[in-house]
Amino acid sequence: MSEDTTSDVVTEEAATESTDPVAALTEDLQRLQADYANYRKRVERDRTLAAEVAISSVLLEFLAVLDDLDRAGAHNELTGGFKAVADQIVATTTKLGLEKYGDAPTSFDPNIHEALMHETSADVTETTVTKVLQPGYKYRERVLRPARVVVTDPE
Repeated sequence: MSEDTTSDVVTEEAATESTDPVAALTEDLQRLQADYANYRKRVERDRTLAAEVAISSVLLEFLAVLDDLDRAGAHNELTGGFKAVADQIVATTTKLGLEKYGDAPTSFDPNIHEALMHETSADVTETTVTKVLQPGYKYRERVLRPARVVVTDPE
């Protein structure tokens, strides 16, 4: 191919692109549809995140109440109508997605446990939670409050 032939091919391609308004409009429409779809996904993701943050902040305020209800239950002070109200509060927070965790003995995980005391013992082979001082709470995958625990290390 000579230089003149190459320039003619390039000129023909440019002319085809600029003179085909249907193809240009189709590309614009596809681009706009993709932008709109991305926008909708982003807005929906932001709405979901905002709702989760709002619910978790409300649940965070209820943690002190739930701790008081646990202590009252441990001392057999939940009776009559107060027990019914306490059960409703626990059921409602559970329905909203609040999960209580923290059992002993389990393996210590610093991502979900806060060690307040350390002990050593020959009875354990790995760092183990031996006592839960205050249970932890999760909302979905987010830890609202770590479980406060006593940890026993191997000797």
